[in-house]
Amino acid sequence: MSLFKSNMNLPDPEKPALPEEEDAVLEKLAKKVVEWKMSVPAILFLESVKPLNFIGSQTMVFFEPIVQAVFNIRDYDTFRCALEKRETIEILLLKIESLDAVALSRDKRIKKFMKVEKKKWKWYQRYLGVFLPKVTIPDDVLNPPDDTTDTT
Repeated sequence: MSLFKSNMNLPDPEKPALPEEEDAVLEKLAKKVVEWKMSVPAILFLESVKPLNFIGSQTMVFFEPIVQAVFNIRDYDTFRCALEKRETIEILLLKIESLDAVALSRDKRIKKFMKVEKKKWKWYQRYLGVFLPKVTIPDDVLNPPDDTTDTT
């Protein structure tokens, strides 16, 4: 008889950690956070409250009648159920970080394109900001093709 013998079930690496509807709600939340450019405060907050995720889900149960009048209750309930699992906060953090990295690289490409484009402007357009030309950003700057595909 061993002291440490127990029925400890380790998670299956091929099985997704969350059901697809909970994953969709987390993806939606991560997109909103990145869209509002609140990635850093959200990551800081989530890292600080990571041990309290179950308490947070139970607090959401307490406030459910109030929130029910304002928000979509289905997404709220799905998010509350997802928070009951310990790995949810880490998954949400990874989603926010990956979407933020994509948005940051997109912003850098747009900034680089605009720097080249502004060199074509007249001096009064560049320095005074009057009679600015209409600039359309090409699709290859907004959504570059994947470099992972091999054409050979």
